[in-house]
Amino acid sequence: MRLLRPALIVLLTFVLVSCVNPFAPGLDTSPAASSCDPTTIEGVFRCFQTAYTFRDTSVYGRLLDQNFIFVYRDYELGVDVTWGRDDEMRSTYGLFRNAQKLDLIWNTVVSTAADSTTVNVVRGFNLTLTFNAADIERVDGYANITMRRERIVDPWRIVRWRDESNF
Repeated sequence: MRLLRPALIVLLTFVLVSCVNPFAPGLDTSPAASSCDPTTIEGVFRCFQTAYTFRDTSVYGRLLDQNFIFVYRDYELGVDVTWGRDDEMRSTYGLFRNAQKLDLIWNTVVSTAADSTTVNVVRGFNLTLTFNAADIERVDGYANITMRRERIVDPWRIVRWRDESNF
């Protein structure tokens, strides 16, 4: 009986530790954005969407080339405004930090021009920015994006984004 009690305790401990709780499934160790694959053009757009959805500048920053340029039209002044990667990251960080929710939907690809290391894609998008329940902005338009990669096996990096939206 003395030996049976410790054996039962060990056996019971083993059974309890090895049980799987169906109400607490195991941790998913795959990347949060399994479809986020910047080695494909569509994957870049999915990574972009993932970055906005989760307001994650680390995902967003990996998409931008070191020589990245953002361009938008200031209709009040009648000029194009440009900034580089550092300003883009600061601006995006502020947006991600101040928004409660960002909802980015990529629409139809209007045009594509590509070779093995450079691609230009013009694609429609809808972006809903929720800052709070009383402050919701909607942006619709086109993103004219140029991407490059050094070699075919490398991920695509956005080198130029011209925002053609209503914002």
